[in-house]
Amino acid sequence: MGSDLVEVLINSVKLVLIFLLMVQLVPILVWVERRGSAFIQNRYGPNRVGPFGLMQLLADAVKFVFKEEFVPGKGHKLIFYAAPVVALIPGALAFAAIPLANTFHLEPFMFLGESWGPYDINFQGYNVGIGIVFILGVSSLGAYALLLAGWGSANKYSLYGALRAVAQMISYELALGLSIVGAILVYNTFDFHSIIAQQAGALSFTISGRELGIPFLPNWGIFYQPLGAFLFLVAAFAETNRLPFDLPEAESELIAGFHTEYGGMKMLMFYLGEYGHMLVASALLVTFYFGGYQLPFVSHVMIEDMLKSFGLGINMANVLTAFLFFTVFMIKCLIFLWIYVWVRWTLPRFRYDQLMDLGWKTMLPWALANTIVTAVVVFLARI
Repeated sequence: MGSDLVEVLINSVKLVLIFLLMVQLVPILVWVERRGSAFIQNRYGPNRVGPFGLMQLLADAVKFVFKEEFVPGKGHKLIFYAAPVVALIPGALAFAAIPLANTFHLEPFMFLGESWGPYDINFQGYNVGIGIVFILGVSSLGAYALLLAGWGSANKYSLYGALRAVAQMISYELALGLSIVGAILVYNTFDFHSIIAQQAGALSFTISGRELGIPFLPNWGIFYQPLGAFLFLVAAFAETNRLPFDLPEAESELIAGFHTEYGGMKMLMFYLGEYGHMLVASALLVTFYFGGYQLPFVSHVMIEDMLKSFGLGINMANVLTAFLFFTVFMIKCLIFLWIYVWVRWTLPRFRYDQLMDLGWKTMLPWALANTIVTAVVVFLARI
């Protein structure tokens, strides 16, 4: 947590703020989804409660808080209550392990009459050296929440939805994991900071000792792994149970699937978990394939030097640079979160057999082929 009181305080506040960031993005995304779907379908959407319907979010929050607590008569009470909590935790843990901006340096400063520092602060909840392994492991625990919800509800529709969800998540986790393996072979590391650092500057690569490059393109992973990025995006839709892969919730067949019996705060926690996983998937896509928090052709050193030239102190320049890169990272994430909304209101739902065929007969072979071809190319390029 830190070497002294101030560093422990900084890291503790950082953890809380990153969690609150994920939680507070959910109502905003719900509003964007409602307005976006209305725009796509040529209707108004929320427009009565406050300007542009923004106060509708507050009305929803009040509704969730004051709804009556309900447990099915034949349900398993402990399991029923545990499921929403288990749904929220994996997304929060995974998001906290992703770097949202560059590591910034704080020179010694005065606080409470004492000198503190220097510190190197990571703009993330905690830094795990094997970041992607940790995130894939933690995110997969979300399947347990859906299974607990289906079983604890003692409702056949909930159980059907939970079984569908678990089968779907297991099927598409294979393709999702293999799509990332190609990027890991290219970067030769599990560490997120190293992966993002390798995407700085202009597009360049080495083949048999010869340096080649395209100076007008950024050195992003999408140009090395276009198929891997596409497979990851599609698999992420399935992993987060979003249309056209929302078979676990299928309203026309299962009422609402695994969360049929849930309402109030418990239902809200499922929403937080779902949107949290969407945010994690978008952040991973940005980190591996779109330069992470990097600005194309601009390094954090250049921005820090420019801010210092305006008369700002070293610490202030470093902090402002980190917040600028954080803004860049979040804008990239929000673009992909909008794609989730766009696709939901554009494509129809798959049949269940089509969903499974796509996962096992198309996605998995293509992801495996991409991994093999990447391994061969990387081997030949490094000879």
